[in-house]
Amino acid sequence: MTIDAHQHFWFYDPERDSWITEEMQAIRRDFLPADLEPVLQENGINGCVAVQASQSEEETLFLAQLAQAYGFIKGVVGWVDLRSETVYERLEAFSQIEEIKGFRHVVQAEPEDFMTRPEFIRGIRQLTAFDFTYDILIYPNQLKAALQLVQAVPEVKFIIDHLAKPYIKEQKINTWSNYMAEIAKSPNVYCKVSGMVTEADWHNWSKKDFFPYLDVLFEHFGPDRLVYGSDWPVCLVAANYTQVKNLIEEYVEPWGPAVRDKVFGGNAVAFYNL
Repeated sequence: MTIDAHQHFWFYDPERDSWITEEMQAIRRDFLPADLEPVLQENGINGCVAVQASQSEEETLFLAQLAQAYGFIKGVVGWVDLRSETVYERLEAFSQIEEIKGFRHVVQAEPEDFMTRPEFIRGIRQLTAFDFTYDILIYPNQLKAALQLVQAVPEVKFIIDHLAKPYIKEQKINTWSNYMAEIAKSPNVYCKVSGMVTEADWHNWSKKDFFPYLDVLFEHFGPDRLVYGSDWPVCLVAANYTQVKNLIEEYVEPWGPAVRDKVFGGNAVAFYNL
């Protein structure tokens, strides 16, 4: 099975979705399963994982309902307030919805020490009771905290979204690379090969901009813990779906079909228990 492990759906709301700036005009509209399904079919993708984009339980339930209505949506990464005193009860309730596989918080919008705060770590620990995963969405300046988190809670399955958004446009790699190498030493951490085009020069990127970063990932995470994601529709500000997919396919091709099958599906199925 070929899986796109990272995409979003939304009814566009300018107030809630204020992160979608004027220059991101291409995505300032609704994006729903009927928009994505033909794109996946054209690109030979069998299924996808829908990931939260706003911080509300309402959106978690919205995505779960879409997954129940559309068979190609194989799982949902939702949001829950992991810092809440009642997080265990909320997780227990969500565990009744089999489409929900894990959770995410938009940590990139939080202070650098957010993930190391006791109440957040306490909430992360609760995920194990229900076999939920956690998607780490951060910028490179938050990698130190991410390292501390994954080491503090080795029993939770983590996946880093979008390579932790390295500064591809500026071609900065060393500090990011060092932290990713350290994080990869924790066997409970996977990484999504996703979201790269939006960290590059949107209008003038080329394949060679990304390959040094992919080299780091393959060296440290290896082919068993890397997962393809399109980041559709956000990717559309810089590339179409096929360009994003072809970029990763071209890179993994020399590794052979077995590795391609892992990165484009097998690893996602294993990580999210699809």
